[in-house]
Amino acid sequence: KQWYQRRVAITAGHNKYIDKGFTLPFYKRILDKPLTMLDLKSIDEDFYNSLKWVKENDLEECGLELYFAHEFEVLGEVKIHELKPGGEDIMVTEENKEEYVNMMVSWRFTRGVEEQFKAFLEGFNEIVPIQWLQYFDERELELILVGIQDFDIQDWQAHTIYRNYRRSDKQIQWFWQFVADISDEQRSRLLQFVTGTCRLPIGGFSELMGSNGAQKFCIERVGKENWLPRSHTCFNRLDLPPYRSYEQLKEKLLFATEETEGFGQE
Repeated sequence: KQWYQRRVAITAGHNKYIDKGFTLPFYKRILDKPLTMLDLKSIDEDFYNSLKWVKENDLEECGLELYFAHEFEVLGEVKIHELKPGGEDIMVTEENKEEYVNMMVSWRFTRGVEEQFKAFLEGFNEIVPIQWLQYFDERELELILVGIQDFDIQDWQAHTIYRNYRRSDKQIQWFWQFVADISDEQRSRLLQFVTGTCRLPIGGFSELMGSNGAQKFCIERVGKENWLPRSHTCFNRLDLPPYRSYEQLKEKLLFATEETEGFGQE
């Protein structure tokens, strides 16, 4: 049945919102945008790290034998998925490992859910033609479907931790001034930039989750004053350089959260 897919599409067409969102990679799939290893990191960091190791190391020097096939377990039964025809007999080499990594990323996002995702798109497309959404990126699509919520800045502050900064540091004071000065839509984009989603849990910032469970919003002092802020969505962490003025901090944060697609996110 496609009732849920139609409901999601109806929300997009009638200024209503779904209670819980999806991951940003899921929105990219709706928009038919290519998925990358970086997208994988936000949903399965262990899988991401294993592929990252393959990319960064010489397989022949390490003596590691990999093939274009992957073992996985379903209800206690080990199964083998061939990434390409005859994959069990095709060895991964330095020459073809980029293809292997790309196929593994694609498989990780589609394993066991391809039919469900196809049904989702069909139901969604009945209400809102997918081509209408091609003008948006995945972050804008999330805002359209999930909506913009009200933010409790005091709750945000109360459940934020700092690394190499103190609460009394001027950059931290400027950051909270920035959060207070901007609109709820801009706060949603900031939250999305740092955590990977614009939607808060029901319990607010105290219930933020990272890739390994509960993870508070974190601001860390990293970089030089001419750097843009960076984020680590797996850890809900913002790398905030030691800017010299409020105006500079505001300019850099707005550029990072609104003018760059995927830049500065890890």
